[in-house]
Amino acid sequence: MSTATAPAPAPRIAAYRYRWLLTDSWTMTRRGLAHWARQPVQVVVGLVFPVMMLVMFGYLLGGGMALPGGGDYMEYLVPGMLALTMAFGLEATMVAVTQDLDKGVIDRFRSMPMAPAAVLIGRSVLDMLESAVSLLVLLGAGLAMGWRWHGGFGDALYAVGLLLLLRFAMLWIGIHLALVAGKPELVQAVQILVWPVGFLSSAFVSPASMPGWLGAVAEWNPMSATAGTVRELFANPRWTGDGWAAQHAELLSVGWPLVLLAVFFPLAVRRFGRLGR
Repeated sequence: MSTATAPAPAPRIAAYRYRWLLTDSWTMTRRGLAHWARQPVQVVVGLVFPVMMLVMFGYLLGGGMALPGGGDYMEYLVPGMLALTMAFGLEATMVAVTQDLDKGVIDRFRSMPMAPAAVLIGRSVLDMLESAVSLLVLLGAGLAMGWRWHGGFGDALYAVGLLLLLRFAMLWIGIHLALVAGKPELVQAVQILVWPVGFLSSAFVSPASMPGWLGAVAEWNPMSATAGTVRELFANPRWTGDGWAAQHAELLSVGWPLVLLAVFFPLAVRRFGRLGR
């Protein structure tokens, strides 16, 4: 006589699935960390490049820069470079994802008995770790070059949180664009667009110094909102405009990343789910 086996309780099944997802995601993150250990030069170049830009704009060009409201240009520049570095991080995300796609690595992962979302979660965790290290390096370089923050420690943590929030949003834009592009060669087309958009912000100069229509576009740039709020939290010189975007920079520094996440996160997940179909 056979005995019926009672199905496992739903909470236990859910807990197992979450544990499975976390384990596989950490495995994917460790894979990326292993790549760092095997290719340290690539990691070092990624960390040094923003510092080189900071040195170039701070020392080579900074002497000719004048802020409309006055103040030390270095203290204006460093928060802008921090925001710009977080935005430019989407290029590194795109290159990594397209390389895995081109080599068939992601297809092999999808064919294995692992949580499908672990590939994207592992990629995002790895990129956020790299961004946190990049922030620390750039902050250290800024301090060595004479930049100082004059706000409280809590404000500084809030500023770092806003920068990482911007990076998290850009990360999912990079993942989606990489899944659409499919090949590393097509990343160059995105790079051509990323740089003008990055420079069309308040990262290096005040939008007040730009022609009217161009300054208005720069004011609404997500990087301008984050850079402006970070400057305020660090008590560094910042541009003050009469437009709505300039007056509500803190609101936009949170709102823009959330809007970008609401758009590109589901697009990236949907595109990843359709791979191979």
